[in-house]
Amino acid sequence: MNDDTVLFDELPTPSGHRIGVATLNSEKTLNALTLPMVRRLDAQLVAWARDDGIALVVMRGAGEKAFCAGGDVRAVRQALLEEDTHPAASAVAFFAEEYTLDYRIHTYPKPLAIWGQGIVMGGGLGLMAGASHRIVTPTTRIAMPETTIGLYPDVGGSWFLQRMPAASGLFLGLTGAPLNAHDAVLANLADHLLPGDAWPTLCAVLTESRWMADASANRARLSQLLDTLALPDIAWPASPLANNLQTIHRLMHRGSLMAVAEALTGSTFDDPWLAAAARSFVHGSPSSVAVTWAAAHEARHLSLAEVFRMELVLSVNFCALPDFREGVRALLVDKDRTPRWHRAHLSEVDDAWVARHFASPWSKDEHPLSGLGKGEAA
Repeated sequence: MNDDTVLFDELPTPSGHRIGVATLNSEKTLNALTLPMVRRLDAQLVAWARDDGIALVVMRGAGEKAFCAGGDVRAVRQALLEEDTHPAASAVAFFAEEYTLDYRIHTYPKPLAIWGQGIVMGGGLGLMAGASHRIVTPTTRIAMPETTIGLYPDVGGSWFLQRMPAASGLFLGLTGAPLNAHDAVLANLADHLLPGDAWPTLCAVLTESRWMADASANRARLSQLLDTLALPDIAWPASPLANNLQTIHRLMHRGSLMAVAEALTGSTFDDPWLAAAARSFVHGSPSSVAVTWAAAHEARHLSLAEVFRMELVLSVNFCALPDFREGVRALLVDKDRTPRWHRAHLSEVDDAWVARHFASPWSKDEHPLSGLGKGEAA
């Protein structure tokens, strides 16, 4: 992996402070995250956090098509095919280090803005969700489509999806329904909607401003600057999420996953976005859907660090079980779009099978993320 898969720059400002800029630089793969990219990003964020001269950090993706389309799950699958251990060392390394990076962004001591233009999916949303300033544009398309590849909404999804109105986060996790920029703001996944051509203007405004050593003051200053660049309300795209929020609320409060599934598959929806979400639900892995439902309820009272520890257990167990490898094969490798799920129907997924995904292969002290939230992972 060449070092230019992530680019770093530092922009001067009149006050003498600098702005750190990180660019995911793999445009051909829609800036999909690899383990070397995760390691470079994490190391640089640590360095910038410790550098008193850095006032704030901005992260973006190369090109206009995507900030980040997710983790490089094809590479993870290939590594799994070459291993015969559980937990697989490649899976542990990738997911543990990715989640450490995500947690660092959630808890970063300085303002951290993400330019979320274009596709922001899976691991890309894991990066964006925890940033202090999350910027979207009219081309932004956000989704957590993991159930369609035999996984579940990870990268902190068990934590941030439940912080959306009317149980819409659970709906998005179960169906993989996409969000536009307006939806993202309503769903608490974005803070500022800017014009798509505003990146040069944003850079100019940031570098012409005077920054301080006070991170709180810089956060407030950054919010004010972004507000001055915001797209007028009249130019915001229509919000399918807003139009369907009451329906989503009713769907997600039917008492059981089976009742939700029956409503999604047995109803005719006039709204095209809602109808597409129902179709996507049908094509997802039944095991993934059941674990997504269980994880949402399991995470209700967990801290962010505890959520990432739970998700690492789930992820390495998914890697050891058949659906993840089969889902990636069907959608991203052979692209025949006909996955053969291990449990073909939701009725075949019993409590014991779901519980198997939550069974940790480590003791509490041996967990690779045991230090998260305790100062050891900083």
